[in-house]
Amino acid sequence: MPGAPVAPSASAAPGANLLALRGHNAALVLGLLRAAGEEGVSRLELAERTGLTPQAVSKITARLRADGLAAEAGRRASTGGKPRTVLRLVPGARHAVGVHLDRDEITCVLADLTGRPAAVRRAPLDFGADAGTVLATAAREVAALRDAAGGPPVLGAGVACPGPLDHATGVLRQVTGAPKWAGFPLRDALAERLGLPVVLDKDTNAAALGLSRAPEEAGGASFAYLHLGTGLGAGLVLGGTLYRGPHTGAGEFGHQVVQLDGPRCDCGRRGCVEALCLAAVARGDLPSAARVLGVAAANLVELLDIDRVLLGGRTVLAHPERFRDGVARVLADHAALRGRPGTAPGDGPAAAVPAAVPAAVPVALARGGSRTVADGAAELVLTGLFR
Repeated sequence: MPGAPVAPSASAAPGANLLALRGHNAALVLGLLRAAGEEGVSRLELAERTGLTPQAVSKITARLRADGLAAEAGRRASTGGKPRTVLRLVPGARHAVGVHLDRDEITCVLADLTGRPAAVRRAPLDFGADAGTVLATAAREVAALRDAAGGPPVLGAGVACPGPLDHATGVLRQVTGAPKWAGFPLRDALAERLGLPVVLDKDTNAAALGLSRAPEEAGGASFAYLHLGTGLGAGLVLGGTLYRGPHTGAGEFGHQVVQLDGPRCDCGRRGCVEALCLAAVARGDLPSAARVLGVAAANLVELLDIDRVLLGGRTVLAHPERFRDGVARVLADHAALRGRPGTAPGDGPAAAVPAAVPAAVPVALARGGSRTVADGAAELVLTGLFR
């Protein structure tokens, strides 16, 4: 995958080098075991779904059992022949660390192989401080997180922070409001401090990746995750796949200009959605903030024809119903306008052409609440294991 984790240091915990031990076929089998959940799956079903031979599946599952990643879990009645042995993923066999570096807070989660958090930590953070201070805080919090959980084997750390950044190289670009980070190799610096492989991505991308695993987003869905906190950005999943763009710069949603003579934004432009939205929040005008966010969301729906809009971020979570209902109202008005009757060409007076009013794109609060980004950051690591 792009931006593969760097090699672990000699001090890395047991299991941290597992990403290098499995091949493509093993990842397919692991992914099916993860998807099967508690119900489990038989070797024959694994062979049918992967296209691998039963012999190949037996070898792979034997290795996974030896590594502690899979276990036999009883037998399932068969329509013919002997009952089939069912295999299940062992969720606690390995863990992934997810780190959300927000502008004023760090959130760390320790997730098992299903993505469920086994431990969570939060602490104040000044992302605008010097790199050494931020790295020291991250290292301290991750170490405390792992110690509190009893030091289980960890695959690596996924780190999510404000962008823009280069996901492939792990280097930050001109982060809005934090120019001193431009050009800093954050992924490699954190890997050295943590003694773990590290995957780095934007906060909104990490969140969208984690949300894409939800059953309601499965099956090739296209949705946008809009994150309104200290800033505003979007994570895009198109056709079931996280879309970063060819230069990993997609999702700078907050910096679309919607008012040419509007207030100046931290990015240097005027009238950005982020500036308008946060200004409305600051003066206590939540209906206006939700309306601005809804207008921007409608632009995104029109541009990408997405199926769903998910909302998150601390500002949304402080007033969840206000933002959800306000954005939904704008999208409903937008859908009604798009479906209004048109006119038919002809020699005489134009005749009304009835048109069905399209259904509004649904709006919902993203699952995970204040952990949405950190949970998604852990998924950056787990994705490398299961796909």
